[in-house]
Amino acid sequence: QAFACLLLCLSRGSSCPPSCQCTERAGAKAVLCSARHLEEIPKDIPRDAVFLKLDANSITRIPSNAFRHLAHLEELDLSRNAIEKIDGAAFKGVAAALRTLDLSSNRIRSIPKEALLMLNAKLRLANNPWHCECALQEVLWEARLDPDSVQDITCHTAPRDEYVGKPLLQVLDAGVNFCSVRQRTTDVAMFVTMFGWFAMVITYVVCYVRHNREDTRKHVEYLRSLPSTQHPAE
Repeated sequence: QAFACLLLCLSRGSSCPPSCQCTERAGAKAVLCSARHLEEIPKDIPRDAVFLKLDANSITRIPSNAFRHLAHLEELDLSRNAIEKIDGAAFKGVAAALRTLDLSSNRIRSIPKEALLMLNAKLRLANNPWHCECALQEVLWEARLDPDSVQDITCHTAPRDEYVGKPLLQVLDAGVNFCSVRQRTTDVAMFVTMFGWFAMVITYVVCYVRHNREDTRKHVEYLRSLPSTQHPAE
């Protein structure tokens, strides 16, 4: 029974999803699922897959741990899908081995920086409707981007209209720092909050002093209204 269970587990680990084609490339397992009308990532991708092509499908989201069981995966192609959302732990489990990750030509506006900064893979992020912000800037600075596709990372939306339609690299080269903008906004919010508290304290102190002065004045007037007592001369 144990031997049969082992064979079953091995067969599941090396089986090919019905919507894909599994083959050998340079002696390694390649799983080809290109243009198969997939709306999500197949659940039964072989554990020994080294190359995985999921391009030209209709996948809209990369959930957490989507490839966690693929410890040998080196190349992952998710280009030309309809991906809009990528979870922070989407590539957890494949960070060590992954060498190439293609996310180009999707519908990605933003992405959690922890999803990409944990990778050592060469990234392709071109031709997405990016919202230029601090997180994307940090990815550009810290992640390993494919140099041939960096110029095609364009600001579809941005905090200022003058940046829209321009390559992100060009905007940053002009001296724009989206992270400092966010920091200034945070600093202003903190200043406003501190000023509000300070104004409340001052108002309380002023009211307290005025109240004490009024009480003191009333007490003095009361003392003055009392009849004075004169002592007879000796």
